Amino acid sequence: MLRILLARAQQGHRTSPFPDEPPVLPDRFRGLPVLDPSRCADGCRACAEACPTGAISADGGLRLDLGRCLFCPECVQACPEGAIAFTTEHRLAARTRDGLVLRGSQEYPRAAALDGELRRLFGRSLKLRVVSAGGCNGCEADVSVLGTPVFDLGRFGIQYVASPRHADGLLITGPVTENMRLALKKTYDAIPPPKIVIAVGACAISGGPYIDHAEQHNGADAAVPVDLYVPGCPPHPFTILDGLLRLLGRIDERAAQARAEAARRYREEIRDESIQWGTRRAEEGGKYLGLGAQPTDPDSRKP
Repeated sequence: MLRILLARAQQGHRTSPFPDEPPVLPDRFRGLPVLDPSRCADGCRACAEACPTGAISADGGLRLDLGRCLFCPECVQACPEGAIAFTTEHRLAARTRDGLVLRGSQEYPRAAALDGELRRLFGRSLKLRVVSAGGCNGCEADVSVLGTPVFDLGRFGIQYVASPRHADGLLITGPVTENMRLALKKTYDAIPPPKIVIAVGACAISGGPYIDHAEQHNGADAAVPVDLYVPGCPPHPFTILDGLLRLLGRIDERAAQARAEAARRYREEIRDESIQWGTRRAEEGGKYLGLGAQPTDPDSRKP
Protein backbone atom coordinates (compact mmCIF):
# COMPACT_ATOMS: atom_id res chain seq x y z
CA MET A 1 0.00 0.00 0.00
CA LEU A 2 2.86 2.38 0.83
CA ARG A 3 4.40 1.78 -2.60
CA ILE A 4 1.08 2.56 -4.26
CA LEU A 5 0.74 5.83 -2.34
CA LEU A 6 4.32 6.82 -3.17
CA ALA A 7 3.78 6.05 -6.87
CA ARG A 8 0.57 8.09 -6.87
CA ALA A 9 2.35 11.02 -5.24
CA GLN A 10 5.10 10.88 -7.86
CA GLN A 11 2.60 10.78 -10.72
CA GLY A 12 0.81 13.89 -9.51
CA HIS A 13 -2.50 15.17 -10.88
CA ARG A 14 -3.35 13.29 -14.06
CA THR A 15 -6.73 14.72 -15.07
CA SER A 16 -6.63 17.19 -17.94
CA PRO A 17 -7.79 20.75 -17.12
CA PHE A 18 -9.94 20.72 -20.28
CA PRO A 19 -12.23 22.58 -20.98
CA ASP A 20 -10.83 25.37 -18.78
CA GLU A 21 -7.58 25.10 -20.73
CA PRO A 22 -7.12 23.92 -24.34
CA PRO A 23 -5.64 20.43 -24.72
CA VAL A 24 -2.02 20.03 -25.71
CA LEU A 25 -1.94 18.03 -28.94
CA PRO A 26 1.12 16.95 -30.95
CA ASP A 27 2.03 18.77 -34.15
CA ARG A 28 1.45 15.60 -36.15
CA PHE A 29 -2.21 15.46 -35.04
CA ARG A 30 -4.51 15.90 -38.04
CA GLY A 31 -7.51 17.97 -37.06
CA LEU A 32 -9.75 20.39 -38.92
CA PRO A 33 -8.70 20.74 -42.60
CA VAL A 34 -8.41 24.19 -44.13
CA LEU A 35 -9.18 24.85 -47.78
CA ASP A 36 -7.70 27.55 -49.99
CA PRO A 37 -9.63 27.50 -53.30
CA SER A 38 -7.51 30.36 -54.64
CA ARG A 39 -4.66 27.91 -55.07
CA CYS A 40 -6.70 25.49 -57.17
CA ALA A 41 -5.72 25.34 -60.83
CA ASP A 42 -8.50 25.29 -63.41
CA GLY A 43 -9.75 21.77 -64.02
CA CYS A 44 -7.53 20.20 -61.35
CA ARG A 45 -9.20 17.29 -59.58
CA ALA A 46 -6.14 15.64 -58.07
CA CYS A 47 -7.38 15.84 -54.49
CA ALA A 48 -10.87 14.55 -55.33
CA GLU A 49 -9.47 11.63 -57.30
CA ALA A 50 -7.09 10.70 -54.48
CA CYS A 51 -9.78 10.69 -51.75
CA PRO A 52 -10.72 7.06 -50.94
CA THR A 53 -14.24 7.94 -49.71
CA GLY A 54 -15.27 10.71 -52.11
CA ALA A 55 -15.19 13.29 -49.32
CA ILE A 56 -13.79 16.00 -51.62
CA SER A 57 -15.62 17.69 -54.47
CA ALA A 58 -13.89 20.08 -56.87
CA ASP A 59 -16.91 20.73 -59.10
CA GLY A 60 -18.39 24.18 -58.57
CA GLY A 61 -15.90 25.08 -55.85
CA LEU A 62 -13.74 23.13 -53.44
CA ARG A 63 -15.73 21.30 -50.79
CA LEU A 64 -14.81 18.70 -48.17
CA ASP A 65 -17.28 16.53 -46.26
CA LEU A 66 -15.87 15.85 -42.78
CA GLY A 67 -18.51 13.16 -42.33
CA ARG A 68 -16.79 11.10 -45.02
CA CYS A 69 -13.22 12.24 -44.34
CA LEU A 70 -10.82 9.64 -42.92
CA PHE A 71 -8.26 12.34 -42.07
CA CYS A 72 -5.69 10.52 -44.14
CA PRO A 73 -3.02 12.61 -45.95
CA GLU A 74 -3.88 11.38 -49.46
CA CYS A 75 -5.48 14.64 -50.60
CA VAL A 76 -2.69 16.78 -49.15
CA GLN A 77 -0.05 14.68 -50.87
CA ALA A 78 -1.93 14.66 -54.18
CA CYS A 79 -2.61 18.41 -54.37
CA PRO A 80 0.21 20.07 -56.36
CA GLU A 81 -0.66 23.59 -55.12
CA GLY A 82 -1.20 22.97 -51.40
CA ALA A 83 -4.87 23.94 -51.43
CA ILE A 84 -5.65 21.53 -48.56
CA ALA A 85 -3.86 21.35 -45.22
CA PHE A 86 -4.61 19.87 -41.81
CA THR A 87 -4.50 21.88 -38.61
CA THR A 88 -4.38 20.68 -35.00
CA GLU A 89 -7.88 22.04 -34.32
CA HIS A 90 -9.76 19.31 -32.41
CA ARG A 91 -13.21 20.99 -32.22
CA LEU A 92 -15.03 19.20 -35.03
CA ALA A 93 -18.49 18.16 -33.78
CA ALA A 94 -21.60 19.47 -35.55
CA ARG A 95 -25.34 19.30 -34.88
CA THR A 96 -26.40 18.70 -38.48
CA ARG A 97 -25.10 16.54 -41.29
CA ASP A 98 -24.81 19.51 -43.62
CA GLY A 99 -22.83 21.35 -40.96
CA LEU A 100 -19.95 18.91 -41.54
CA VAL A 101 -19.35 20.17 -45.08
CA LEU A 102 -16.50 22.64 -45.52
CA ARG A 103 -17.07 25.06 -48.38
CA GLY A 104 -14.01 26.92 -49.55
CA SER A 105 -12.49 29.16 -46.92
CA GLN A 106 -15.75 29.38 -44.97
CA GLU A 107 -15.32 29.30 -41.18
CA TYR A 108 -16.29 25.99 -39.58
CA PRO A 109 -19.20 26.36 -37.11
CA ARG A 110 -19.10 24.88 -33.61
CA ALA A 111 -21.78 22.48 -32.37
CA ALA A 112 -24.73 24.28 -30.78
CA ALA A 113 -26.25 23.25 -27.46
CA LEU A 114 -29.55 21.46 -26.99
CA ASP A 115 -32.69 23.51 -26.51
CA GLY A 116 -33.58 24.78 -23.05
CA GLU A 117 -35.72 21.86 -21.84
CA LEU A 118 -33.35 19.10 -22.97
CA ARG A 119 -30.38 21.02 -21.58
CA ARG A 120 -32.20 21.31 -18.27
CA LEU A 121 -32.81 17.55 -18.24
CA PHE A 122 -29.39 16.34 -19.41
CA GLY A 123 -27.03 19.25 -18.73
CA ARG A 124 -25.84 17.95 -15.34
CA SER A 125 -26.54 14.22 -15.71
CA LEU A 126 -26.37 12.29 -18.97
CA LYS A 127 -26.45 8.49 -19.17
CA LEU A 128 -25.44 6.99 -22.51
CA ARG A 129 -25.79 3.48 -23.90
CA VAL A 130 -22.87 2.80 -26.25
CA VAL A 131 -23.62 0.63 -29.29
CA SER A 132 -20.90 -0.61 -31.63
CA ALA A 133 -22.83 -1.18 -34.83
CA GLY A 134 -20.10 -3.05 -36.69
CA GLY A 135 -17.12 -0.83 -35.86
CA CYS A 136 -13.45 -1.77 -36.17
CA ASN A 137 -12.78 -0.92 -32.48
CA GLY A 138 -10.94 2.32 -33.31
CA CYS A 139 -13.75 4.68 -32.29
CA GLU A 140 -14.79 2.27 -29.55
CA ALA A 141 -11.33 2.53 -27.97
CA ASP A 142 -11.41 6.33 -27.94
CA VAL A 143 -14.95 6.34 -26.53
CA SER A 144 -13.84 3.94 -23.79
CA VAL A 145 -10.70 5.92 -22.89
CA LEU A 146 -12.89 8.87 -21.85
CA GLY A 147 -13.50 6.99 -18.61
CA THR A 148 -9.81 7.03 -17.62
CA PRO A 149 -8.36 9.53 -15.10
CA VAL A 150 -6.91 11.71 -17.88
CA PHE A 151 -10.32 12.62 -19.33
CA ASP A 152 -12.59 11.60 -16.41
CA LEU A 153 -15.92 11.80 -18.20
CA GLY A 154 -17.76 11.28 -14.91
CA ARG A 155 -16.71 14.69 -13.55
CA PHE A 156 -19.13 16.24 -16.05
CA GLY A 157 -22.00 14.00 -14.98
CA ILE A 158 -21.75 11.84 -18.13
CA GLN A 159 -21.75 8.06 -17.66
CA TYR A 160 -22.04 4.93 -19.79
CA VAL A 161 -24.76 2.51 -18.68
CA ALA A 162 -25.38 -1.14 -19.50
CA SER A 163 -29.13 -1.01 -20.14
CA PRO A 164 -30.93 1.24 -22.61
CA ARG A 165 -33.78 1.52 -20.11
CA HIS A 166 -31.40 3.36 -17.78
CA ALA A 167 -30.08 5.62 -20.55
CA ASP A 168 -30.86 9.12 -21.75
CA GLY A 169 -29.44 8.52 -25.19
CA LEU A 170 -27.33 6.47 -27.57
CA LEU A 171 -23.70 6.83 -28.56
CA ILE A 172 -23.19 4.92 -31.81
CA THR A 173 -19.99 3.79 -33.50
CA GLY A 174 -19.62 1.73 -36.66
CA PRO A 175 -21.31 1.87 -40.08
CA VAL A 176 -24.48 0.04 -38.93
CA THR A 177 -24.06 -3.32 -40.57
CA GLU A 178 -27.05 -5.32 -41.74
CA ASN A 179 -26.69 -7.65 -38.74
CA MET A 180 -26.72 -4.71 -36.31
CA ARG A 181 -29.46 -2.56 -37.81
CA LEU A 182 -32.38 -4.22 -36.03
CA ALA A 183 -30.46 -4.43 -32.74
CA LEU A 184 -29.68 -0.73 -32.94
CA LYS A 185 -33.29 0.14 -33.67
CA LYS A 186 -34.53 -1.97 -30.74
CA THR A 187 -31.98 -0.35 -28.42
CA TYR A 188 -33.15 3.08 -29.50
CA ASP A 189 -36.80 2.15 -28.96
CA ALA A 190 -36.01 0.86 -25.46
CA ILE A 191 -34.67 4.23 -24.29
CA PRO A 192 -37.44 6.29 -22.67
CA PRO A 193 -38.14 9.68 -24.29
CA PRO A 194 -36.87 12.32 -24.51
CA LYS A 195 -33.59 10.94 -25.82
CA ILE A 196 -30.59 12.00 -27.85
CA VAL A 197 -28.35 10.18 -30.33
CA ILE A 198 -24.64 10.81 -30.93
CA ALA A 199 -22.82 9.39 -33.96
CA VAL A 200 -19.07 9.04 -33.38
CA GLY A 201 -16.63 8.51 -36.24
CA ALA A 202 -16.77 8.50 -40.02
CA CYS A 203 -18.36 5.05 -40.10
CA ALA A 204 -21.29 6.07 -37.88
CA ILE A 205 -21.79 9.25 -39.92
CA SER A 206 -21.44 8.05 -43.51
CA GLY A 207 -20.10 4.49 -43.62
CA GLY A 208 -16.47 5.59 -43.59
CA PRO A 209 -14.19 3.34 -45.65
CA TYR A 210 -17.14 0.94 -46.12
CA ILE A 211 -19.37 3.57 -47.72
CA ASP A 212 -21.97 2.12 -50.13
CA HIS A 213 -21.03 -1.46 -49.26
CA ALA A 214 -24.02 -3.77 -49.63
CA GLU A 215 -23.78 -5.17 -46.09
CA GLN A 216 -23.93 -1.86 -44.23
CA HIS A 217 -26.23 1.17 -44.17
CA ASN A 218 -23.86 4.17 -44.38
CA GLY A 219 -24.19 5.24 -40.78
CA ALA A 220 -26.63 5.75 -37.93
CA ASP A 221 -28.98 8.05 -39.88
CA ALA A 222 -30.30 5.01 -41.70
CA ALA A 223 -31.81 3.62 -38.49
CA VAL A 224 -32.28 6.43 -35.96
CA PRO A 225 -32.32 10.26 -35.88
CA VAL A 226 -28.96 11.81 -34.91
CA ASP A 227 -28.50 14.90 -32.72
CA LEU A 228 -24.70 15.21 -32.76
CA TYR A 229 -22.06 14.18 -35.30
CA VAL A 230 -18.43 13.73 -34.20
CA PRO A 231 -16.22 13.20 -37.29
CA GLY A 232 -12.86 11.43 -37.36
CA CYS A 233 -11.33 8.05 -38.08
CA PRO A 234 -11.22 7.69 -35.18
CA PRO A 235 -11.94 11.04 -33.54
CA HIS A 236 -9.58 12.09 -30.78
CA PRO A 237 -11.01 11.67 -27.25
CA PHE A 238 -10.84 15.45 -26.81
CA THR A 239 -12.90 15.84 -29.99
CA ILE A 240 -15.59 13.54 -28.57
CA LEU A 241 -15.51 15.23 -25.17
CA ASP A 242 -15.69 18.69 -26.73
CA GLY A 243 -18.74 17.68 -28.76
CA LEU A 244 -20.53 16.20 -25.74
CA LEU A 245 -19.90 19.28 -23.59
CA ARG A 246 -21.01 21.65 -26.33
CA LEU A 247 -24.19 19.62 -26.81
CA LEU A 248 -24.95 19.99 -23.11
CA GLY A 249 -24.13 23.70 -23.06
CA ARG A 250 -21.15 23.10 -20.76
CA ILE A 251 -18.73 25.03 -22.99
CA ASP A 252 -19.37 28.74 -23.43
CA GLU A 253 -16.85 30.43 -25.71
CA ARG A 254 -17.53 33.87 -24.26
CA ALA A 255 -17.20 32.63 -20.69
CA ALA A 256 -13.97 30.82 -21.56
CA GLN A 257 -12.57 33.95 -23.17
CA ALA A 258 -13.58 35.99 -20.12
CA ARG A 259 -11.84 33.51 -17.81
CA ALA A 260 -8.72 33.57 -19.96
CA GLU A 261 -8.69 37.39 -19.99
CA ALA A 262 -9.19 37.51 -16.21
CA ALA A 263 -6.35 35.05 -15.73
CA ARG A 264 -4.10 37.14 -18.01
CA ARG A 265 -4.85 40.33 -16.06
CA TYR A 266 -4.25 38.51 -12.78
CA ARG A 267 -0.84 37.30 -13.96
CA GLU A 268 0.07 40.81 -15.09
CA GLU A 269 -0.98 42.28 -11.73
CA ILE A 270 1.08 39.69 -9.87
CA ARG A 271 4.08 40.46 -12.07
CA ASP A 272 3.74 44.22 -11.65
CA GLU A 273 3.28 43.87 -7.91
CA SER A 274 6.35 41.65 -7.69
CA ILE A 275 8.41 44.22 -9.61
CA GLN A 276 7.18 47.06 -7.37
CA TRP A 277 7.87 45.18 -4.15
CA GLY A 278 11.23 43.99 -5.47
CA THR A 279 12.24 47.54 -6.36
CA ARG A 280 11.14 48.86 -2.98
CA ARG A 281 12.99 46.15 -1.08
CA ALA A 282 16.11 46.81 -3.16
CA GLU A 283 15.95 50.53 -2.33
CA GLU A 284 15.47 49.78 1.35
CA GLY A 285 18.40 47.37 1.28
CA GLY A 286 20.60 49.96 -0.44
CA LYS A 287 19.78 52.57 2.20
CA TYR A 288 20.49 50.08 4.97
CA LEU A 289 23.92 49.34 3.52
CA GLY A 290 24.67 52.97 2.90
CA LEU A 291 24.30 52.66 -0.85
CA GLY A 292 21.79 55.43 -1.30
CA ALA A 293 21.71 57.93 -4.17
CA GLN A 294 25.05 59.63 -4.81
CA PRO A 295 25.26 63.44 -4.75
CA THR A 296 24.83 65.08 -8.11
CA ASP A 297 26.86 68.26 -7.35
CA PRO A 298 30.13 68.03 -9.31
CA ASP A 299 32.00 69.94 -6.56
CA SER A 300 30.99 67.39 -3.95
CA ARG A 301 32.96 64.71 -5.80
CA LYS A 302 36.23 66.65 -5.51
CA PRO A 303 38.73 65.42 -2.91
